[in-house]
Amino acid sequence: MADQLELPHQPNRRGSVVQEIARRRRESYHQQQLLQGYREKPTSARVKVAVRCRPFNQREKDRGAKLIIDMNGAMTTIQNPETPNEEPKKFTFDFSYWSHDGYTEKDDGYLEANPGSKYSSQRRVFDDLGQGVLDNAFKGFNCSLFAYGQTGSGKSYSMVGYGNNKGIVPITCDELFKAIEAGDKATKYEVTFSMLEIYNEQVRDLLSKDNPKGGLQVRQNPKLGLFYVVGLKKVAVGSYAEIDKRTQEGTANRTVASTNMNATSSRAHTVVTITFDQISKNEAGEETKKSSVINLVDLAGSERADSTGATGDRLKEGANINKSLSALGNVISALADLSSGGKKKVMVPYRDSVLTKLLQNALGGNSKTVMIAALSPADINYDETLSTLRYADRAKKIKNKAVVNENPLDKLIRELREENEKLKKQMGGAMPVAGGAGMDAAEIERMRKEMEEEIRAQLLANQEQMKDMDESFEDKLKRNREEQEAMGAAQANTQDRKSKDPHLVNLNEDPMLSGVIFHFIEPGEMTIGRKDANPPPMIQLTGLSISKQHAVITFENSEATIKPGEQGAKTKINGVPLTGPTTLQHLDRVLFGSNHMYVFHNPLNPKAPENTPSKIDWDFAQKEIAKHKGFDTASAGMSKEQIIAQEQILELLPMVSEVNAISEELNKHRTFEVILISGAAMEGYGSKKGAKVVVKMKNLLNGNTWLWERGKFMNRRYMIQELYQRHLDGDEDVMKIPKEEDPFWEPPEDVLIGTANVFLQSLSYALDFDDKLSVTDYKGVEEGNLYVNITPCSDKGKPLDEDFFVEDPQELLGKPFHYKVTIKSAEVNKAKYSKGLHVKYKVYQDDDFTSTPVIKATLSPEFKHHRIITYPAVNEDQLGYFEHGCITFQLYGVQEDSVNDNRLMKMTTKELRQMEQLQTPGMQRRQTISEASEESKLRNELDVLRKKFERLEKKEKRIQDLCSEWKTKPAEEQQFEPFWRHVSAVANSSGNKLKTRVEILNTMLKGQKMLRAKQSSDGSGANVIQAQNKSQEAGGAQNGSNGSINSGAGSKACVIQ
Repeated sequence: MADQLELPHQPNRRGSVVQEIARRRRESYHQQQLLQGYREKPTSARVKVAVRCRPFNQREKDRGAKLIIDMNGAMTTIQNPETPNEEPKKFTFDFSYWSHDGYTEKDDGYLEANPGSKYSSQRRVFDDLGQGVLDNAFKGFNCSLFAYGQTGSGKSYSMVGYGNNKGIVPITCDELFKAIEAGDKATKYEVTFSMLEIYNEQVRDLLSKDNPKGGLQVRQNPKLGLFYVVGLKKVAVGSYAEIDKRTQEGTANRTVASTNMNATSSRAHTVVTITFDQISKNEAGEETKKSSVINLVDLAGSERADSTGATGDRLKEGANINKSLSALGNVISALADLSSGGKKKVMVPYRDSVLTKLLQNALGGNSKTVMIAALSPADINYDETLSTLRYADRAKKIKNKAVVNENPLDKLIRELREENEKLKKQMGGAMPVAGGAGMDAAEIERMRKEMEEEIRAQLLANQEQMKDMDESFEDKLKRNREEQEAMGAAQANTQDRKSKDPHLVNLNEDPMLSGVIFHFIEPGEMTIGRKDANPPPMIQLTGLSISKQHAVITFENSEATIKPGEQGAKTKINGVPLTGPTTLQHLDRVLFGSNHMYVFHNPLNPKAPENTPSKIDWDFAQKEIAKHKGFDTASAGMSKEQIIAQEQILELLPMVSEVNAISEELNKHRTFEVILISGAAMEGYGSKKGAKVVVKMKNLLNGNTWLWERGKFMNRRYMIQELYQRHLDGDEDVMKIPKEEDPFWEPPEDVLIGTANVFLQSLSYALDFDDKLSVTDYKGVEEGNLYVNITPCSDKGKPLDEDFFVEDPQELLGKPFHYKVTIKSAEVNKAKYSKGLHVKYKVYQDDDFTSTPVIKATLSPEFKHHRIITYPAVNEDQLGYFEHGCITFQLYGVQEDSVNDNRLMKMTTKELRQMEQLQTPGMQRRQTISEASEESKLRNELDVLRKKFERLEKKEKRIQDLCSEWKTKPAEEQQFEPFWRHVSAVANSSGNKLKTRVEILNTMLKGQKMLRAKQSSDGSGANVIQAQNKSQEAGGAQNGSNGSINSGAGSKACVIQ
């Protein structure tokens, strides 16, 4: 029977089933090759690789970035900024494009190369790369071009371009139709266009407004072994203008989807596919089709996972931040090994991600492939740029075998239909398995199911091909143009209304996605909210923190006002929360929920508030939000480290807002905030690390807190996005996941309550320090006190004679010195820390922290900790540590995973967060802490001078006593020489009282000048004075005055909620 599958009897029955399936696939593939009628032998060609270096962006210019990339011909070199004397690393590619400088911007915005410069323009890049893609497409080869590099490296600029500087994709499309116009009139040309996005392993059709939950399915064609997207919209196009309009449509849909789904555009891959068919008659008069598939791929940002600092995260393995790019890297490595011939058996892991499935043909199959790697030129991006260069260097070793795709059209259609009929019969029949002796019923049934699944997959693949053939290209083109006319009318209406009517236009972190969504404001009242509201709002938004009745805009007499639509609806105007009716002015920034950011335009009253820039971008809006949360965003006078910290703050603010919104929606009882802590506060004074940006997570049920480094938070944020996407897709298991797999959960760990600093100037004069220190947290809030003593001693720990001290610290050089650190006790304000307290600290050259025992069940622990530090011979570094350094004592509290108040369990996360914000005074967010601050050093210096003065007074009293004794002696006993020796000995050991008094006065004057300067530069001078007074009364509290970012000795810490 023809439709039966004859199986030879073999001992390994399971193996025989698998072998038979493999045999059928090989035969089918061979038949497909014959069906397609390949006329040429495969052409072996290496993947062509180019690299391109962009100019410095504004942030890099502001921070004075150093250039680390150089290019000479095809060679690219990269210099490690940490080792400038080392030889630069060298790489050679097919093309090295220098676009860093050497150009002039013309009046129309086009960037033109200066005479004699090595600047590579957009046109030159196309001439080298895009033109080759076009030429190969006309020959009938499949072609692929993809851009790789970290976020902000210039991938999208090279691929798409900006303004008049069009990139490879639009120029290729334009030149394609120019070539068609000039081509053979006897040949019929058919061009179809599709555009998709891959985000979080889901495929979205960007030419469709409605995508199914979970994205479009990706299936494999069993014959060819290639993957395709089921149901992807492919539109027939007849001109470049039509492609341009479809690209704009795709960009708009991408913007809406990314905003609604909280997707980060830099984490998405965009794939534009152009199918180019040339239909002509051969010598025998048969109609043949030469077909080329052109893939133009803009890959997601290539930031390496370990560079974000997430290496210590317990859930790091579960994150998919770079899953697709990691899979792509593995595929490239495997293909490079295959091409080199070094390994005979290499499995290429195409199936590891959706991206590699769809790029299978482009990377290791029937395609002429080009890769362009975008390079960031600044020193801060050295690691990422070097990684990109190595990635590109690996890719250039891949060899593909491309063939001309030409076949008889009638034969292809006829045989596809015949095969479909045969497959349908097999599906409808019993599909008996003959020759299955020795196989039990379960194995036979499993075999039937496998064969049925394979037949079904092939049938679906054939139907996809037949669907394209059943409708003529002319009909497809007519249908597309009808759609375009409707869309074109709407676009023309939008362009016309932009200059006449008030409207909201979107802002996006990706400049390519800004300015593509418009909401026009009609006279009267316009409601804004979710589409499931009743009645439906006039402007419908979807996404995190969007309420059903979110806001109402009223437009009357050329003036717009906005007010909340319901209590708790989150809206911000120019960074300030909206609490009541507010007038909207031209160019005002409006944030609905967590990520719907718009700019209001009012052509009827186009006067913007003073100091409003003419061009509003995403960075400006984010800085504004940060500023109104108590953070100083001015960059003037900042160091490189401070500017980097500021950039990280601006980067994290919208992410934290998003995660807080997801926490509310999934009711996770967690709240997050961005904080900035100095390196001294985290690792002790003298830390070479600058201010560190971290995210604090707080459990709203028991107050437990965790500090996550930026990388760990970004890792968790991506996992939280995945969790939320599953929730949107209707996955009920999201609410039941074990806590160990929950990105919101973290096991309890000791929390840093606060720090206290002891400056060591007293040791440089061999004097002791004994005081009650104020323990302050990162906000500058006093959390308790710590009693500490640091005193010079013998090697056994016995304190030195109280009359002993040195006038000049240089006297200590080369001599043995011992001092004892004593932590006596502490007093802590908050009862929640009674579960356990301990102190950690480091001294000069310590690799590890010294810790006291944990004292439990008290807020007044008696630590009674002693440690003797010995220097056999004091050197300059150790003396410098005494004179300018300090010991930072870190007070830690033990946390437990428990709920103290069961009533909180009945409250939602949103209610708990609102209660938390009410309990936190607004001004407290503006407080800062100055770790190891100049004021504290001055107080310490003054204390040392006072002690010196007291010692000198004692010496003076001793000299006066000697004089009195000599005066009262009988004349015969008043011998001058012994008397002079005694007085000289005391005087020479005591120093200069007048000099010390002058030093005291100078130090006090210095402190007063500093305070006056601070009052004049700070708008809240009274608060500064109060903070100073409080600090002096507390004996060492270190409070700052503003939210600026500083590091090192003057470090500040700022909290942003």
